[in-house]
Amino acid sequence: MAITKIVELVGESKDNWRDAAANAVKEANKTIDEITGVEILNLTADVKDGEIIEYKANVQVAFPVREQRK
Repeated sequence: MAITKIVELVGESKDNWRDAAANAVKEANKTIDEITGVEILNLTADVKDGEIIEYKANVQVAFPVREQRK
């Protein structure tokens, strides 16, 4: 039986929300094997003096649970 695990992350970017989401997936990929999907949950930003200074994306990444377990 295939089981999928989901973890929630926050990615950040100085440029845009797309890069913020991509950064979250890129960093997760360093420690999570076989990421199969991503869901964007929320987009926010930090504002200073009326200007967006940092974009943030709350994302969930999905990956399979290994079949062989102890």
